Parts: sequence; C-alpha cells; structure tokens
Amino acid sequence: FSTVVLAANALLQSGDDAAKKKYLPGIAAGETIATLACTEPSGKWDEAGVTMKASGSGAKFTLDGTKMFVIDGHTASLIIVAARTAKGVSLFAVDGNAKGLTRTALSTMDQTRKQAKLEFKGVEAELIGTEGKGWEVLSKVFDLAAVGLAAEQVGGAQKVLDMAVEYAKVRVQFGRPIGSFQAIKHKCADMLLEVESAKSAAYYGMWCASEMNDELASVASLSKAYCSEAYFHAAAENIQIHGGIGFTWEHPAHLYFKRAKSSELLFGDPAYHREQLAQRIGI
Repeated sequence: FSTVVLAANALLQSGDDAAKKKYLPGIAAGETIATLACTEPSGKWDEAGVTMKASGSGAKFTLDGTKMFVIDGHTASLIIVAARTAKGVSLFAVDGNAKGLTRTALSTMDQTRKQAKLEFKGVEAELIGTEGKGWEVLSKVFDLAAVGLAAEQVGGAQKVLDMAVEYAKVRVQFGRPIGSFQAIKHKCADMLLEVESAKSAAYYGMWCASEMNDELASVASLSKAYCSEAYFHAAAENIQIHGGIGFTWEHPAHLYFKRAKSSELLFGDPAYHREQLAQRIGI
C-alpha cells in the first residue's frame, strides 16, 4: 500500500519526469520499498499540518523535523517527504539510510500495518516536482489513497461477514445453530446491507479514480467515510457473533477489528471526510 498507492502516485502526480524515470522502475519491479511521509506529531492530514522545514535551493535541500505514523517507514528504502520551504509545501526524495535520519518503529494497535516515527536532522533531500506545489500533488494522492483504502476496507468487511455467517451456521447453542436465532439474523442482515452499500461507494470511487474526473475529491471522501464505518461495524459484530472465542488472540477476529479501526483513522476519520464532502458540494 505504501509503495504503490502512496509513493508511486506521488511520483506520478508530481509531473517530475526525471524522478519518475529514476524511481518508478524499481517500484514496478518490486525492488524498491517506498513510502510517503506527511503527517507530523499533530496528526493532521491537511496542509496546515505540514510544518517540517526544508532549507536549500535548486534541487538539493536539507530537512529538519519529525514525521509520525509513516506506513512502512522503518523499512522503506525511498521516502517521499512533505516539507515546507519559503515557497510553500514541497515534496522531497530521501534515501531510507540517509545520514541524519533516525527511524523508530511505533507500537500501534494494528500489528498488520506497521508505522514508524522518522526524525530528520540535516538530512539531504532531492526536490521532486515544483517547489511550493507539493500540496496540489498531495491532495490528489490522498484522494487516490482514500479510494484505494476504501476498496481494501470493503474486502475486509466482506471477509468478516463471511466469517460471521459461516460461524452462525455451525455453532450450536440450546440445541440449534445460533444463526437460527432472530438476534443473530438481524446482525448478519445489517452487516450485509452495509457491506453491499460500501461496495457501491468503493466501486464508484474506483471509477472516478480511473477517470481522474472532477468528482474524485468528493467521491473519495464519501467512499472513505462510509467504508470506514461499514468495516468497523462489521468487524465489531463479527466478534459479537463469535462470542467468547472472538475475543481471544487465537482467533483472527481481533486482527480484522484492529485493521478496521486503524484504517478508519488513516487519511482522516469519517467525521473529517464528511466535513470535506460537505464543503466540496457546498453544504
């Protein structure tokens, strides 16, 4: 996800042909692990959240500051960093083993998506794209990433729905399968309704992304907000339907629940995206 959805799209949207020629072949071949470092200790996903300073001129700069919650940041060999110059937010390429860069893996709730803290102290960086135009690029990248994550969330939601239904068929209590009880039927029916609705939102978002049309920004927020809540609700209900075994570490239900929660917060939570959607459609 960090390599293909974030870093590769940042390079593609940057308009920097030299950078694309330099880095994309390695990504396409699977030889380069890359990521995008944007968020800082504030946790904000907007332009104001980018406060890291970049000093220099031409193509060579040095970076000072801290990036947080960087997906695969502790293992990436290429890091695309958002930092602020006198002209505004800009993008820079940094080698994962660059001098002055300290990488620390974070202990997070979701063990299936690793995140890291990156500390920059005079780290040499190469400008990507046009100085001061970084946020224009990032806005498009985050829209594409939101849609990509929505598709992932739909897949997770479908999986936990399948797990819950299958367990309800075979788990016998009081002499009958628990799926025959109305309360369990209601839970599964509600999950199905939300999953199918989330699929529609994700599919439309993917179409907008493939066309790169004017609706993408609005639909990205719509799909991210709805799919986040659908996945989290389905993952939580899956644990409830499984009962005691669903709470154990031996059962994978908790892994889906943790991924659902971390994905809900990634690139902005549902409330953030609903606000973005409202602003974009003029409400």
